Amino acid sequence: MIKVSETAKQKIMNLMAEDGFNVQDHFVRVGVKSGGCSGLSYELNFDQTQLEQDKVFEDNDVRIVINKSSFLYLVGTTLEYSGGLNGKGFVFNNPNAQRTCGCGESFSL
Repeated sequence: MIKVSETAKQKIMNLMAEDGFNVQDHFVRVGVKSGGCSGLSYELNFDQTQLEQDKVFEDNDVRIVINKSSFLYLVGTTLEYSGGLNGKGFVFNNPNAQRTCGCGESFSL
């Protein structure tokens, strides 16, 4: 399961509205792919097509969909949003990551 912080929820809602998506019919797709400076990187986008093998979660009124191959990498992760001076963007607090890069966009197990 992925948790969504209140700040991430607010940013997701705002971005969905700006991009013409709505929370009732669309969702956030989260995934992991090979690449990045630590070996694996996160993917995050809006989607409306759910596949048969997808896992679906809802937290803090945000529906999250994860493909089967990414699920084990993301169990227990909290999606947060940081808007501080050191950078803006979504942050994945992943308890499964043994090492992360400085930008927080990639990790290794």
